Amino acid sequence: MRRSALGPALAVIAVLGAVLAVQRLQQGAHGGYAAADFTLPDLSGTAVRLADLRGKIVFLNLWATWCPPCRAEMPSMEALYQRLKGRDFAMLAVSEDSDGAKSVAPFVKDLGLSFPVLLDPDNHLPGRYGVTGYPETFIIDRAGNVVKHVIGPEEWNQPEMVAYVEGLLNAPASQ
Repeated sequence: MRRSALGPALAVIAVLGAVLAVQRLQQGAHGGYAAADFTLPDLSGTAVRLADLRGKIVFLNLWATWCPPCRAEMPSMEALYQRLKGRDFAMLAVSEDSDGAKSVAPFVKDLGLSFPVLLDPDNHLPGRYGVTGYPETFIIDRAGNVVKHVIGPEEWNQPEMVAYVEGLLNAPASQ
């Protein structure tokens, strides 16, 4: 009798543990590690290296044109970029489309995106960053560490998101 009472209790504990784990992932709980360096071309073919952005707050988004949630969050990314450009802030949207600029360039033009879009048609970055799906965003501090990892789409121009990034921008640099 006592043994049968433990079964449902353990099941509840397991479910609660799984829910808490998912919430931690969604809240960027696995930040605090060095961002993997990379060099990728932008739409014009110019190489962009993450390490060259050290000293800035970097918004790194991995996405694809065929991904509806990715497409949906792009306007809010553009709004955040417009709000913060000119400061020590860099936004990099890395397309994981296998046909590269062929599908990405028209998409960027249609949406009027002005932030840098990089191409990773061979999908080098997802494995290096532990990406499980698209979109995923990594906020990287001035020292080159991932401080926030957001899984899934977000409204990046919401006051709390803007305040989070501005808080990083306003924090004293400690390198």
